[in-house]
Amino acid sequence: MNSTVEKLRESLRELQGQLEKEGLEARKRFQYRFSNGRVVFEEEARKRGRRLRVRWSVFLRRARPWEIVTAPVIYSLIIPFVLLDIFVTIYQRICFPVYGIPKVDRKAYIAVDRHKLTYLNFMQKLNCLYCGYCNGLLSYVREVAGRTEYYWCPIKHARVMPDRHEKYQHFLEFGDAESWDKHFHTMKKRARACEDCDGCGPGGAS
Repeated sequence: MNSTVEKLRESLRELQGQLEKEGLEARKRFQYRFSNGRVVFEEEARKRGRRLRVRWSVFLRRARPWEIVTAPVIYSLIIPFVLLDIFVTIYQRICFPVYGIPKVDRKAYIAVDRHKLTYLNFMQKLNCLYCGYCNGLLSYVREVAGRTEYYWCPIKHARVMPDRHEKYQHFLEFGDAESWDKHFHTMKKRARACEDCDGCGPGGAS
């Protein structure tokens, strides 16, 4: 079992290296770089983007009527998303130090950078800001929840669960009472050390 897990980890590391390599190639091709954590485009790329930008009025005309009608419903979710962000951040700041669990670096999960793209109009930039925040927030919350589950209830479910967080594969088997009684406290120690999580996710501990 351990050898299988290690092989999977090695495959993931290789895949991550390949993705980073492709990312570097994309930066060269589309003429942008990072400076102090911010995306900076070359002037030529910025000009090319502005030439290709679709005016927001044209963008709205191309949209289907029901897309426009349902837009307020989508954007109304910003209220529960912000509340979720606040409460989860407060939770981990208060509880994780008590449990000894490394805190999740929120900035590593929430990327808001698409507004730098000059080929997007105002409406498209607004949509991308919203999606970048909300989807990044859910990834951040998932990692906080995953570390919490690892600490308090590291037991797999009876049925196969799709796309669980990365620490789930190390949980104890459903129905294995002997292992639960024997390894529960060991699992809590591993959660404190953030073991079995390949550096605690994108940002590591903060």
